[in-house]
Amino acid sequence: MTNLHIQSVRAPFDDPGLASAAVGALTRADAMGLLSRPVTCLDDSAIQGLKTGMAEAGIGRNFLAELHRLPCSDAARFSAVLEKINEALDQSPAPTHEWRALQGVLGVDLLTRLLGISQSSVRRYISASRSTPDAIAARLHFLAFVVGDLKGAYNDIGVRRWFDRPRERLDGRTPAEVLGHEWSPGDDAPKQVRELARMLASSPAT
Repeated sequence: MTNLHIQSVRAPFDDPGLASAAVGALTRADAMGLLSRPVTCLDDSAIQGLKTGMAEAGIGRNFLAELHRLPCSDAARFSAVLEKINEALDQSPAPTHEWRALQGVLGVDLLTRLLGISQSSVRRYISASRSTPDAIAARLHFLAFVVGDLKGAYNDIGVRRWFDRPRERLDGRTPAEVLGHEWSPGDDAPKQVRELARMLASSPAT
């Protein structure tokens, strides 16, 4: 389940540019399992939750320090730092957090299929009895963002079913089939899957 349910906005986040940058960062952090409590209001406490989660994952320390020094009234600079944080989140797999987040939504069986590894390996990585290899961490990070996009439209059951439903834009194949086994986030096929998930924001019929 998502921890991001924004129902109200407080200054300075009533600035459209700042609100967009903040929601982008919070959405990524939530997809990665970095938000430990629900966010219902876009305000300073929401950003504090973002900072706490990122600090625990060791992401963007310099940007977080810069954010701490900024006056909230400087919306333009605030937005610029949040955009840097967005990029840092995008480029920083956090397997310890992402394993927990994705296990809760996808379950071990589907997660095993989508990552193209054994169920025993998945369980060892989840329990931290074995470190997650970089290649698997990159796939996990990619899936976290795909699932994050899907959670904006579906509940957890719908998210799981999405991966096994044939899609016209994938030539009648399912997203799980397109990913295959030995895939990398930079490959063309995964990019198609990510783009399809992103399209949910504008077209729920995907």
